[in-house]
Amino acid sequence: MDSIDKIKESLGGDWLPDLYREHVRGVRTRAYSVDVPAGENKTAIMHTLLGIELKVGKRRLQCPDLATARFIQVFTRIGCSEFAIPYDITAVSPAADLLESGWQKALLLCDELAQQNSAGPSKTRKALVKRFRKEIEEIGAGDPHPTFGS
Repeated sequence: MDSIDKIKESLGGDWLPDLYREHVRGVRTRAYSVDVPAGENKTAIMHTLLGIELKVGKRRLQCPDLATARFIQVFTRIGCSEFAIPYDITAVSPAADLLESGWQKALLLCDELAQQNSAGPSKTRKALVKRFRKEIEEIGAGDPHPTFGS
């Protein structure tokens, strides 16, 4: 069992792709795409005179509110260029909370494992981000527009 599998096992239900599958893709969503490099990206949420912006590398994305910026930040941080956002705006903030929490728990476990093993922390973290991105891409972003029941 490699270190990423150990992290996944330790996280249980807090594994980021599982949270995405259950709490985002399990509800009505719309697809969102953004041009970000694959790999871990530096992100920052900025409060400007024009509103909320998410800075990803040198690029700035206009966001309608803080909850949406926090939600998008999780995915752009790991280099996902396509993902789903809950259509119901009241579901965005709780989903962002869950995803951010899963991310932080994974980083803590990653740091712990890196200290125990001879593999450097950056190598383990890079592998973790790659695995997150791969599994989220496999789950998919869904339809560009939500479907409504008749």
